[in-house]
Amino acid sequence: MDNLTHTLAGLALGELTHRLLPAEPDPQRASTRRRLLLTSAAVASNFPDLDLIFTKLAPEPLGYLLHHRGHTHTLLYALPQALLMLAAIWLLWPAARTLLRTNGTVRLGLCATTVLGLLLHLGMDAMNVYGVHPFAPFDPRWFYGDMIFIVEPVFWLALGTPLAAHVARPWLRRTFLALLLAVPLLFTLGGFLQWGSLAGLATIWLLALALTRRQGERTALVAGVAVVLGFVLVQAYGASLARAQVAADLRRANPDVRIVDTALSAFPANPLCWTVISVSGEEGDGDGYRVRRGVLSLAPGIAPVAACPFMIHGEYVGKEPKDLAWTWEERGAKARLQALRASDCRVDAWLRFARMPSLANGFATDVRYGPHGSHNFSTLPYAGQAGTPCPSPVPQWGYPRADLLDLH
Repeated sequence: MDNLTHTLAGLALGELTHRLLPAEPDPQRASTRRRLLLTSAAVASNFPDLDLIFTKLAPEPLGYLLHHRGHTHTLLYALPQALLMLAAIWLLWPAARTLLRTNGTVRLGLCATTVLGLLLHLGMDAMNVYGVHPFAPFDPRWFYGDMIFIVEPVFWLALGTPLAAHVARPWLRRTFLALLLAVPLLFTLGGFLQWGSLAGLATIWLLALALTRRQGERTALVAGVAVVLGFVLVQAYGASLARAQVAADLRRANPDVRIVDTALSAFPANPLCWTVISVSGEEGDGDGYRVRRGVLSLAPGIAPVAACPFMIHGEYVGKEPKDLAWTWEERGAKARLQALRASDCRVDAWLRFARMPSLANGFATDVRYGPHGSHNFSTLPYAGQAGTPCPSPVPQWGYPRADLLDLH
């Protein structure tokens, strides 16, 4: 997820923890406790992304692909991250140190916000098509949620509105509240959101604001968490329907198709539109495989494929109310992929990340992140960099396409 979402989730965690703990009678100590819990939760919810400093360990794009969502995004390294954060707070925050020395409840709350914030980061990152490998090094496989877009404004409005509405300074409060609604409006004007999605987001904003003013921040935050959890459940159900629909479409075209994997990327604030990418093989052809990319609507009568935000799927221009439109495909051979991996250490490293590989014109691209032909952050120009030194160090993540590489 994006760091704004991580930050808002952390702030909501810190605020709710503060309000669930017994009231602190001394106003100054209560203020210190609140700031401590808000800060620790927000920092913990972003802390694993410090692995971005390691992306320079390898040339682009491998540095980012191999080291972001790397070791700091594993359960094994969550504990040292928590200890590092707690030590920094103890050493650098005298007022917090004084409070922690004398109050066991605050110590418990701090440990809770730190550990839960780190786990919250891993859990939120696990929900999208990018994936995580939380059990490395014991299990180096990637796990993909395939249900939430990596930038999801529903989280912003549901959690951010109660937090913004509680800001003490009126001008700052109004600014934050206006930005929460203005940014989705700009996304809609830019073609990233449907107008129906914007209407839904505005409804969340209005209800959260009204609930905060009438029932208080804690009630509004609890309601916001409920909205987020409900949205995740809706998206999970939508993902299961989308996966079944893709499988049915492929089998309708060829009953002998062998579906290797289907990657799903939801459209933001839109449970009906999905980007779908499929890897499949044909019975009787043990070496060949096919990668397809398309756009799917779960309710073509309400939101046809052509109505899905064009700046995300970017390819389909038809007008008929299709439920699934395949917009691109590439045929490949496992032998070629395996030979390229064996002969090029950079491709071997790239394949520790790539889930939906495209090899065309000397470029290796994971088509999860953009239409074919639009080079994205995953694109490796392997032909143009032949003979360059091997990247080092290379984390031993599992190969997402181990099935095509015959590594099982």
